[in-house]
Amino acid sequence: MSDVPVTPAPGRWSDILYGWRDRLLASRRFQVLAARFPLTRGVSARRARACFDLCAGFVYSQVLFACVKLDLFELLARRPRAIPEIAEAVGLPPDSARRLVLAAVSLDLLQQRGPGRYGLGQLGAAMRANPGVKAMIEHHAMFYADMADPVALLRGQRGDTELARYWPYAGDRHPASLEPGEVNAYTDLMAASQPFVADDVLDAYPVARHRRIMDVGGGDGSFLRAVASRAPQAELVLFDLPAVVAAAAPRFAAAGLAARVTLVPGSFSHDALPRGADLVTLVRVAHDHGDDTVAALLRAAYAALEPGGTLLIAEPMAGDAGSAPMADAYFGFYLLAMGHGRARRPDELIAMLARAGFTEARQISTPRPLLSGLIQARRPTI
Repeated sequence: MSDVPVTPAPGRWSDILYGWRDRLLASRRFQVLAARFPLTRGVSARRARACFDLCAGFVYSQVLFACVKLDLFELLARRPRAIPEIAEAVGLPPDSARRLVLAAVSLDLLQQRGPGRYGLGQLGAAMRANPGVKAMIEHHAMFYADMADPVALLRGQRGDTELARYWPYAGDRHPASLEPGEVNAYTDLMAASQPFVADDVLDAYPVARHRRIMDVGGGDGSFLRAVASRAPQAELVLFDLPAVVAAAAPRFAAAGLAARVTLVPGSFSHDALPRGADLVTLVRVAHDHGDDTVAALLRAAYAALEPGGTLLIAEPMAGDAGSAPMADAYFGFYLLAMGHGRARRPDELIAMLARAGFTEARQISTPRPLLSGLIQARRPTI
């Protein structure tokens, strides 16, 4: 045997260091010492809380679901109430009402307001302010059902999931063949949740500079109606499935925008996009689809844009430390249950844009990247 010491290959030093760290953190003796030592006591407590939160997260979400289902936030927004009054109003036994209220207080959904009285907490007040939150929370009952056995979901053993049935365009049927009754539920959900991202996108990018703006996969037109107030001179074009566009028409009319908008029915996975826009927007569209479909969509958007025109992609993106749990954990499993799609890193999208012919692709900061990242790209003038 050689007596020459073995030098770890490049990249293995970090493995050695991480291995040492993992063994240390797993040591019961170290855990006890860290919990007692003044300089590490706070870190130890936070780590323990984080571990427990991972175990209890489903219970926390179900407490929130119960509050929404019982309309508890609306009830307490009118005035603080005592447990017996809350119990009577929501139809629960007093002991059960107390259990729910105390759980909600611990999560900052509710807040104690003096002896025996409870009102909204900071998170409860914030959720009540946005009706889209309630719609999303109620929608998650299907997602929770699909996640009952996550290993079976990962192995593809779940068959037809609740989310796949809810989003019918995720299946094998031609999307343009969907009937209104099959798209109304998800169209309404997207409309309710659109304010989450519309203001952030429009605050980050000045749409008023454009004269013809086309939103692809824009649902009932909620995003375009928000655009209309920021770009009062622009022509508007909505491209989506025939059944979805049919539902959008009366909503544009009710907003007084019928004369400004052109509604184009079609499926971007099968039909060409109408040409002539100098801005095309994809808002929460790309991450619902696989790479081949997205690549084809980007090529279609390139062909639809005028030379010098701009493409905006707005959606939750992977790779950001602040939004990783939402992009990689939440959307990773949501889109798996739905049937296809994934959250992509900005550099992945920028590379896909380059392959489609776009130039000057760059990420634009938004006020709340947790809700929506934003990428701008340009079709060259020549």
